[in-house]
Amino acid sequence: MEANRDRLSKIGVVGCGAVGGFYGAKLCQAGRDVHFLLRSDYEAVRKNGIRIRSEDGGLRVHPVAAREPGEIGSCDLVIVALKSTANHRLGELLPPLVGEHTALLTLQNGLGNEAALAALFPDRPVFGGMCFVCINRIEPGVIHHIAHGKIVLGRHGGSPDGLTEAIAKLIRSSGIPVDVSPDLERAHWEKLVWNIPFNGLGVAGSAGLDATLAGRLAPGQPIGPCLATDALLDDGPWERLVTEVMDEVIASGCALGHDLSPGLGEHQRNRTRVMRVYRASTLIDFERGLPLELDALFRLPLGQAQDAGVETPRLAALCDLLAQLDDRRKDSGSDAA
Repeated sequence: MEANRDRLSKIGVVGCGAVGGFYGAKLCQAGRDVHFLLRSDYEAVRKNGIRIRSEDGGLRVHPVAAREPGEIGSCDLVIVALKSTANHRLGELLPPLVGEHTALLTLQNGLGNEAALAALFPDRPVFGGMCFVCINRIEPGVIHHIAHGKIVLGRHGGSPDGLTEAIAKLIRSSGIPVDVSPDLERAHWEKLVWNIPFNGLGVAGSAGLDATLAGRLAPGQPIGPCLATDALLDDGPWERLVTEVMDEVIASGCALGHDLSPGLGEHQRNRTRVMRVYRASTLIDFERGLPLELDALFRLPLGQAQDAGVETPRLAALCDLLAQLDDRRKDSGSDAA
């Protein structure tokens, strides 16, 4: 039996970074019973709550904060907002939260996250949400909302149903726009058109290589600051590379049977200009010495493109460079759990 379609009353949020903090706080403000599973931010959230700074109007909420999943117990809806690099911990963190009627929603970037949840809980309904939002966690329990916020929601392994609509209605009640997609995989590829260039090229720019991505990192080569969206949309070589990578992602999605619009790249670039100087989450993770989401955001899409017979030289070069940079991080001893 699935979660009660009319009573998604108890909500667990796993991961209180920018995404989990923002959407969880909005649900809490709407009067929902929200429980956050926290690690590093536990003391800050327990003492001061979660604060959203936004030009649309700030807010502060005081949700239930827990260090261990057993303190929360079974939920009607579990929202997973961890980085995909922490998916190896899902089998440890989620079972105490998942009961007979629990639905699971991942708001993670990239491919393969819904499949990971479905493998752990094969009898539970799994959903994916693509967050089209410009946010950063600027300190423990404090989120800066810059622009946008819409979620595109879909059901893993099936078409939208009553439970899909119930989750969409729940999120809309917090003031967040939600579109329900009939094709979750297509929605993923639409989001990758933005995520791959602005996350990947932003980090690649720190290597000091030019916008051709040619060459390999030399031993001891200094790593500079990552490139924010304004530097990538420079009306020059970086913007041309952004466009070319987007075109490769669109071609890959189309080859996999997803009817992506040829104008999607231009649409994504135009909507990104309103963000001005925005630093995507992968840039911030990299500069903090955290693992890159190589598999979900880059390697899995590249592998699917190659299996579909699509030539993606820029995406392949980007994956190679990001792997080099991630290896350097590991060699420096800054790996994170």
